[in-house]
Amino acid sequence: MPAVPPATPADDTPVILGNEPGSFARSVLATRHPALIQQVRDAFPYGPAQHAALDALLREITDGVMEPLPADAHDLGRWRSWGYDEHVGRSWFDAPFLWSESYFYRRLLGAVGYFTPGPWQGVDPFAPFKQAELRTGAVDDELTALDGLATLADGPGRRDDDQAYALLLASLWGNRADLGFRISSPSPGDSGSSGTDSPLVADDSALLWSLLPGGAPARPVHLIADNSGRELIPDLVLLDHLLRTGRAAGAVLHVKPCPYYVSDATLADVIDALRRLGRAPGYAAEIGGRLWAAMATGRLDVRAHDFFRAPLPFDAMPADLRAQLGEAAVTLVKGDLNYRRLVGDRAWPATLPFAERTAYFPGPVTALRTLKSDVIVGLSDTTLTSLNTRTEKGSSWRTSGTHALIQTRLSDR
Repeated sequence: MPAVPPATPADDTPVILGNEPGSFARSVLATRHPALIQQVRDAFPYGPAQHAALDALLREITDGVMEPLPADAHDLGRWRSWGYDEHVGRSWFDAPFLWSESYFYRRLLGAVGYFTPGPWQGVDPFAPFKQAELRTGAVDDELTALDGLATLADGPGRRDDDQAYALLLASLWGNRADLGFRISSPSPGDSGSSGTDSPLVADDSALLWSLLPGGAPARPVHLIADNSGRELIPDLVLLDHLLRTGRAAGAVLHVKPCPYYVSDATLADVIDALRRLGRAPGYAAEIGGRLWAAMATGRLDVRAHDFFRAPLPFDAMPADLRAQLGEAAVTLVKGDLNYRRLVGDRAWPATLPFAERTAYFPGPVTALRTLKSDVIVGLSDTTLTSLNTRTEKGSSWRTSGTHALIQTRLSDR
């Protein structure tokens, strides 16, 4: 087995913490997490034990330190291998943000009895939010808009490339995607590409397509999913397109092994999304039927490695997951949290090359990310200067969700 290339040394680049007043990380720990506890409490008719545990967790994250898991917790050993003994007992705000944020969701699941034998075991506390999103009229409109894909390649100047780029943008923007707009205005030129006035701060889509030329591909495409619902549906539609057009020999969709970060996709969410596609009229139902059949034959494989709930960057991935991703023609890494894990949750210079930060990755990789947190690499000096000039204090563009990126690193293999 070839030696694993190291990630760019962290040196003195600070890890993102939650103790800086006014920072995005602090707002998540101090505001978002307490609000989420209340939302989860209201979503189910939990009993006294769950309410008491939620109250205790709220007090802890507000005024206390990270308390330990129960001594008999089924995954205590796994968390110990993820840095548990180093961080438990510290303030939630003084531990690395990625670690404390992930540990919060583990504790929240424990508080509602997700892991404990009994009637609440295995009940996703975020399911009502996910299911409500799938029932919205916005999803109806987006699925109806897919009818435009059936004819997009038939008109003058229309090509499979137009379909592919339209679906890539829909997947990129996730639940902010206006799929109808993306289909009617699909070319890189129409989107503004990655110029200084574009919502795309980087666009390496041409490099991505160079890895997926069509014809007779020998390798599958892997996609590390982010959110369920309105984001997962365009992810699935993109995978269907890659399979149908011969750009991918197969597709592997990596999801979370348990509920995580409110809306992160699990296998149950994949099934819900496929059923939603199948119930829709028109071309959406055809896509849903093809994907359902692809799962039956193995052309679409859904996997849920335990590492995807780890509070660690991807350069710490275990050997078995590294081997899986090393088989891919390219791995598409979706979303903001996965981007933080891909490049490392540190205060990197924004112009640090993306290829340097992902040199450890076991094959070609493309990040598809709407910007919702501070961490970013791979920007040109011109783009960074323009963004900092046009936004107050030069920071809101990093966290507002108004900008996005497509960054690709090729492989030496």
